[in-house]
Amino acid sequence: MPFLTNPVLAPGALSSAPQPVIPAGDGLVLRPWRTEDAPAVHAAFQDPVMHQWHARAADSEEEVRGWIADWQRAWEEERSPQWAVADASTDRLLGRVAFREVVLLDGVAEVAYWTTAAARGRGVAARATNALARWALDEIGFQRLELLHSVANEASCRVAEKTGFVLEGTKRQAVLHPDGWHDMHLHARVRGD
Repeated sequence: MPFLTNPVLAPGALSSAPQPVIPAGDGLVLRPWRTEDAPAVHAAFQDPVMHQWHARAADSEEEVRGWIADWQRAWEEERSPQWAVADASTDRLLGRVAFREVVLLDGVAEVAYWTTAAARGRGVAARATNALARWALDEIGFQRLELLHSVANEASCRVAEKTGFVLEGTKRQAVLHPDGWHDMHLHARVRGD
């Protein structure tokens, strides 16, 4: 049965070229992950704040190297591309920004991010999220990007607001965190916002 609409993005919209390095301005760059990032990622995941808002823990650098290998394959598979957020001059890891739930046919993806403890409060998550959103909407042609965060995570709500992701509603008891089920704010940014 034929579709009545054309795909927003065709297969290969991402993977037909190498994963790009995306300048984020003010000394930040989004770059593909490297195996040598494992110690910094492992250290970031020892932070209690990461345990509060994320479902994963990092028990070893070896485990993190496996994550990084998966993150590298994710670009080629167009399923959940991930970027390291790094200081443009020193290459020090400051965080991560990513797509989750990519649906090329509809031109939709969910944006996710985290920052290291040392990078918090400096606008790193907002600058990285904004750079990724601009690239996805303006250069690649995504139609809609969504951003979900626990209603209790006020810092993530500020990131969403600063980056033009409009609050659309609350998904009740939508995500299980270590302390139980959380209601989630749903924000979105669409092409032309």
